[in-house]
Amino acid sequence: MIVVFGSVNADLFLNVARLPARGETVLCPTYIFRPGGKGANQAVAAAAAGGAVKMIGRVGRDPYAQPVLDALRAAGVDASLVEQSDGVTGTAAVMVEAGGENQIVVASGANMQVTADQIPDALLTKGTTLLLQMELPVEEIEAAIWRARQSGCRIILNLAPALPIAEAAIRDCDVLVLNQGEANSLAGVERDPGEQAAAFAQRYALDCIITLGGRGAVLATSDTLLRIGALDIEPVDTVGAGDAFVGSPGNLPG
Repeated sequence: MIVVFGSVNADLFLNVARLPARGETVLCPTYIFRPGGKGANQAVAAAAAGGAVKMIGRVGRDPYAQPVLDALRAAGVDASLVEQSDGVTGTAAVMVEAGGENQIVVASGANMQVTADQIPDALLTKGTTLLLQMELPVEEIEAAIWRARQSGCRIILNLAPALPIAEAAIRDCDVLVLNQGEANSLAGVERDPGEQAAAFAQRYALDCIITLGGRGAVLATSDTLLRIGALDIEPVDTVGAGDAFVGSPGNLPG
């Protein structure tokens, strides 16, 4: 069982010829509505890879809530534990330029009302993988990690975005996944990704994966460092690529 404790968003995609500079207005012909949020994206990726997935999160009482919930269920994710709050569903404005690069602004909405006690005790077992990101209140993420550790769950933390979190919470995780920018933010210094991953693996006593976009990824364990290249493809839209990657390892054995 994979339990995803994370964000659920309604995303508005605007395809532009190029991303705007500071203070600049850029026109595009239309926009596309898509369900999103790092938590929901990763839950869908895990379900697509064959996992039994339960989503823990929150939506608002607005027109976006039902389409987002319907999309989760259509993707094979159990959304019965996604609760509703007064206010708005989390919403992201995503600008994607012709080359695939993007800029994203997120209005957190109901995601900021998610609490760790939404996770039933019965779901926290040694047979559960708990997957978390950083788009919920940090104190609730820390509380969820602590509860999962006490219950013997396997815990994967995607430190995205790279917000401050207690070092003890990271140490309680089994796998830390982050991109190169997030890794530099956590370390407070820029280093070779392999060296950075190895340092995190030793410091936090876990497995660390640093994703490198078109250059692939590195994995460091207590005694191993692996590098893998990316697929040779022409990117169309990089939004959600990291979430698809993170969601898939949730199905791998510990």
